[in-house]
Amino acid sequence: MVNDRDDLLTIGQLADRTGLPVRTIRFWSDIGVIPPTCRSAGGYRLYDAQAAVRLDLVRTLRELGLDLDTVQKILTRQCTVVEVARAHLGALDTQIRSLQLRRAVLRSITRQESTTEEMMLMHKLARLSAQERQRMIDEFVDRVVDGIDPQAPGAHIATHMRRLPAELPGDPTPEQAQAWLELAELVSDTGFQERVRQMAVAGAAPGNESGPQPYDSGLVLEHAGRAVAAGIDPGSAEGRAILDQLVDPALPAEDRDRVADEMEMFTDRRVERYWQLLGVLNGHAPFPPGVPAFEWFIAALRASLS
Repeated sequence: MVNDRDDLLTIGQLADRTGLPVRTIRFWSDIGVIPPTCRSAGGYRLYDAQAAVRLDLVRTLRELGLDLDTVQKILTRQCTVVEVARAHLGALDTQIRSLQLRRAVLRSITRQESTTEEMMLMHKLARLSAQERQRMIDEFVDRVVDGIDPQAPGAHIATHMRRLPAELPGDPTPEQAQAWLELAELVSDTGFQERVRQMAVAGAAPGNESGPQPYDSGLVLEHAGRAVAAGIDPGSAEGRAILDQLVDPALPAEDRDRVADEMEMFTDRRVERYWQLLGVLNGHAPFPPGVPAFEWFIAALRASLS
């Protein structure tokens, strides 16, 4: 029962107070979301001050994407805001992941000037489930190590190559979404499959156990890396001086040739890129590419033979 009709508001006054259109308030009132407190002698709807508070809540819930049926359930206490928020949060997370993957696909299309067929393939890759993504990587690794003794030296690398995250992160960065698309494209390339297979077979071959090497990998990354950055020709006098810091100048030519052959077998930019992409997907800190330094070192060894 209302004691003071002077405190009641018409729809127009309620619209002025809340900033909502009259037609919106009338519609919400018609469906029972904001029922009138009472009616005037002329039959006009009147609302108390709580109606304005209720309208603000309805507007907030609607702006958060809740439908009117759900809003009504909250207002009539058939469910709580927390329950609804939790359900909608899960739905929004799914939508966000989908949109971020779509953005990654569109970005790839614009960067690579993709054909229609390539666009369709990237879209398909982006929509794969976590299980399907893992299966794609597992099939790639299985092809690479097929027939290789899992106990052979170097064969353990297959375990590390399978390490995709169970899910893309709940809030994947554009880099993570793009990394998956690039990784999927990489493992689908037959040339890449053959190259990794070649490395796996060579690494598991009898007598290929890792032993002492006439060089220090850390020094190669440091000195050859600086040479790459400075644009120093591996065959130049300056390049030869750097090489002498990496291997004994007295190292025989046949040993230099053997070391260059071995490093060339296991040095590949696309394989390194595979590890970089796995790192991005798993949220690891990025590591600088090391292959260019070893390529320079190989070229310097070759140049020193002539």
